[in-house]
Amino acid sequence: MTPRRRRTTGGRRAQRNEAARLTDQLIAEGFNRKQVGEILGRNPSLVSQFFTKNKGASFVEALRAVVQEVQAGGPRDIASLKALATGHIQPRISREGKKARVRSKNRVRAERTVTDRKGRPVLGPDGKPEKEWSSSLAKAGKQHIAAGASRLRPIVEEAAAYQGKIAFTVRAKKKAFTHDAGRLADSPGVRRNVVQRPDSTEERAYGQNLGGSGSGEQGFDAVQFKAMVDAASGDVAAAVRNWLVMTGRLDPDAPILGLEIRAWRENL
Repeated sequence: MTPRRRRTTGGRRAQRNEAARLTDQLIAEGFNRKQVGEILGRNPSLVSQFFTKNKGASFVEALRAVVQEVQAGGPRDIASLKALATGHIQPRISREGKKARVRSKNRVRAERTVTDRKGRPVLGPDGKPEKEWSSSLAKAGKQHIAAGASRLRPIVEEAAAYQGKIAFTVRAKKKAFTHDAGRLADSPGVRRNVVQRPDSTEERAYGQNLGGSGSGEQGFDAVQFKAMVDAASGDVAAAVRNWLVMTGRLDPDAPILGLEIRAWRENL
């Protein structure tokens, strides 16, 4: 009789890939696999395949960003986390090893159902539940920034109208940043995940923090942030660059090569 094979030390948990490991961290924070799937914009069955079929490599960056956002004390609602993850999901690869032609959204908007004091949905004139803005995300590359980054301004204006919060991620040359990557002085209390790229650029996240280290990504007051944008003639990228230079975080001669704006409304 052929003897049974012994399991290797550590079992399946030791063999889990990065996507499964990060999903485990979200589960430890109180989320379930269905919610992880919603955050990634995918069917929950795909999340299960992170564990059973070693899939999920293209979602690692998005999962890592979401984990760090949650652990830093940022927004935990599905809409906000989905907006964050969308900007980090890598494109699919074709059989030839090239990026598949899949359009990625440069702007994402999420809504929530309006409820009364008893938690019941408020119905509109058409008998359907009323919706209101809850979070948004927009991205701009080098060429769009040079043209004024017009798609970013509506995000700021809507967040200001709803008394929301704003945080942003900047991409620039490594040598353009005046602080070393991950230093507390660069982004106190904010998730300090620095994405380093092979072209000698870095992505760094910023959000005004008044509660000190460990209090999470509180975000800039959207009304005040809009005032900065208005002072820069409506150019969001210029306003961000001015703030980085004035606060001593970026070299005055350095251009911004990429910008992501995240806005959300805190739960009332």
